[in-house]
Amino acid sequence: MKICETQRLLIRQFSIDDVPALSKILSDDEVMKYSIRGVCDEAATGEFIKWCLQCYDSYGLGPWALIDKNSDLLIGFCGISPQSVAGNEEPNLGYRLAVDFWNKGLACEAAKSVLKYVFTQTTHQSVVVIIEPEHIASLKVAKKIGFTDYSNHEFHGRAVQLYRLTKTQWNEWTSLDAAYVAT
Repeated sequence: MKICETQRLLIRQFSIDDVPALSKILSDDEVMKYSIRGVCDEAATGEFIKWCLQCYDSYGLGPWALIDKNSDLLIGFCGISPQSVAGNEEPNLGYRLAVDFWNKGLACEAAKSVLKYVFTQTTHQSVVVIIEPEHIASLKVAKKIGFTDYSNHEFHGRAVQLYRLTKTQWNEWTSLDAAYVAT
């Protein structure tokens, strides 16, 4: 099921048929360097996709497949899933891309589209992103899509920065971003 699309990406729900393609991405040490799950084999990737499907059914959101429009290849995921942080369930933005698709602006493109979907099609008033301070590329993506302020937390035994973006901040940021693009 298609969720949304960008200039270069189709964003859709995962299916069990995606296990082999996603497994190739999630079995890469570089892609999974900052993942709490670590490197995933095909069985672990299948469990991840089953969890995504459960999220869609129970939460209405979840990590969604990113399909490159030029090649029709599954190149990663981006989406919102529930995460427990400091005893509170939070809608968390997560993203992963195959290494061949890094440094092309695709993570920002996907995340902006997902945030637009969440803030215009759901009742969520804020979204968080949980990032280890050493994960410079992910920090850059978060800042480019409007996340600015953070608090320090421990998440699965790791020191992380939790950034929050409210719907109001997103509306202000997208207004500024649109004005900047127009000039």
